[in-house]
Amino acid sequence: MVVWITGLPGSGKSTMAEELRKRHPEFFILRMDALRKLATPNPTYSEEERDILYRAFVFTARTLYELGHSVIIDATGNLRRWRELARSQIPDFAEVYLKCPLELCIERERKRWAVYEAPKDIYEKAKAGWPVPGVAAPYEEPLNPEVLIDMETTPPQKAADEIEEFIRRRK
Repeated sequence: MVVWITGLPGSGKSTMAEELRKRHPEFFILRMDALRKLATPNPTYSEEERDILYRAFVFTARTLYELGHSVIIDATGNLRRWRELARSQIPDFAEVYLKCPLELCIERERKRWAVYEAPKDIYEKAKAGWPVPGVAAPYEEPLNPEVLIDMETTPPQKAADEIEEFIRRRK
């Protein structure tokens, strides 16, 4: 199984990935920020660069899946085409959308202590022109995610429980 947890920066993607990993230590977590640091130490965040990185990410997730591993993709995946590419390439794929208003994401991002290799103060950087999804770069919400969680009204623990229940039913 491959589960892509998507949502704006600050929506809780990395926290959910970590919680699921605690519950399912057999899952690998693929983090876009970790790949970006390795593949593009001086990232431009251009559309072309993002396209290359997301294609490599999908390839890696598919390869791990084909080797018998379960994978959690912790990445914004701001354009649907990248998430749909994963869906078309990976037979046991599921999309989890952590729907969270931008204002709440900004507030949470300011307070977060664990960044999981993501850049710090991303929304402050958006003010300086960084192409941050949902601010200065598009974020295309999933059309039909397998799991949709309203992070404005759902506490993180309950959100993790909902994803856990989905994984149990799917296995």
